[in-house]
Amino acid sequence: MHHVSANGANIPALGFGTFRMPDEDVLRILPQALKLGFRHVDTAQIYKNEQAVGEVLAQSGIPRQDIFLTTKVWVDRVGDDAFLASVDESLTKLKTDYVDLLLLHWPQSEMPLADRIGALNALRKAGKVKNIGVSNFSTALMAEAVALSDAPIVNNQVEYHPYLDQSKVLAEAKKTGMSVTAYYLMADGAVPKDEVLSDIGSRHGKTAAQVVLRWAVQQQDVIALSKTATESRLSENFDIFDFALSPEEMDAVHGLARKDGRIVSPAHLAPDWDD
Repeated sequence: MHHVSANGANIPALGFGTFRMPDEDVLRILPQALKLGFRHVDTAQIYKNEQAVGEVLAQSGIPRQDIFLTTKVWVDRVGDDAFLASVDESLTKLKTDYVDLLLLHWPQSEMPLADRIGALNALRKAGKVKNIGVSNFSTALMAEAVALSDAPIVNNQVEYHPYLDQSKVLAEAKKTGMSVTAYYLMADGAVPKDEVLSDIGSRHGKTAAQVVLRWAVQQQDVIALSKTATESRLSENFDIFDFALSPEEMDAVHGLARKDGRIVSPAHLAPDWDD
């Protein structure tokens, strides 16, 4: 597996995501993912599974410095005291003194962005956070976050899959040395059924899902999150570094993008997206 370097962060290009994963699934499947070789784990306060993630990591026998751990602060942590206390709570649950990457989960919050970025910087100075970033930010908000921060913003985690063109976000990230983490890569189950992706996969002896994961990590400074609660799919998701897509195949995947491709856009959380 290769790593993505972004403003001082060195992030494994393939991560294990835990969105909507209850504790019992985390406790069952994450140990298997770590045994397979996953070294990047993504969680969030709102996922309600930080405790389970922490238990697995603590019992894994893998040195803490060998795991890249990401969590995210939820939007209702308003005011410095609440924001900072919530991160201390996350660290306690995760059984660690620091996280490798702390993200603002969504842009909309009653706490001004300048104050939230300030809190991220304070946590980084305190050593509780190695790197800071954002999630679900538009290009305008990415630029604003960079301007407000003393420390570099290393990542924007966004919905990204073949049906959603994120070229503007990728271009904005490149301007400032930021990386982009892609979530929802399977597009709510559409990817495995896609004939174009399945056809590309058949040329390589791979599934449509593997094609899309490979498409993501083959792009410069893009990190892919994979998620499964099925043990048999773990090795499939991890086995994407022994083949490469041709430029024509990459273009064919990009060509699936459509105007109505966005899936995740809660009105009370989302920004004004880029066209």
